[in-house]
Amino acid sequence: MIAIIVNIAQNGAIGYQNKLLYWLPNDMKRFRELTTGNTIIMGRKTFESLPKGALPNRRNIVLSRQQDANFPGAECYQSLNEALQQCRPDEEVYIIGGATVYEQAFPLADRLLITLTEDTPAQADTFFPNIDPQSWKEEKRETHPADEKHRYPYTFIDYIRR
Repeated sequence: MIAIIVNIAQNGAIGYQNKLLYWLPNDMKRFRELTTGNTIIMGRKTFESLPKGALPNRRNIVLSRQQDANFPGAECYQSLNEALQQCRPDEEVYIIGGATVYEQAFPLADRLLITLTEDTPAQADTFFPNIDPQSWKEEKRETHPADEKHRYPYTFIDYIRR
């Protein structure tokens, strides 16, 4: 199973200057619950943006074209296909970014695990591909209001490939 997990603004934005646009504690909690014990695949810039390096209790895979790249606590492969070939058929794989890796994984993904943040950021330089309703079926939706820990309302939306 290949799942893409991402937080998207209303305009499709996902990042600015290699940083997440939103810090929603429940989104982080959901991310941790879904990915812990599984495999995560990310690009080099996403790995470099992680404050403490490789995420614990997960198999971390980084994609980089650099021949001698070293990412402590993570395996490194030169392409998404090469990385996926190293995964078992029964392994749950989560694609966690960035934009280029999302684009490459989009046609291969079985599920999309979206957090839709009800905001349009003033600045963004990275966007998620459009979700075509002909290809994706909404499986589950859970809406949450803004509160003392969450500046914006947000919705968890799970899609499965049609």
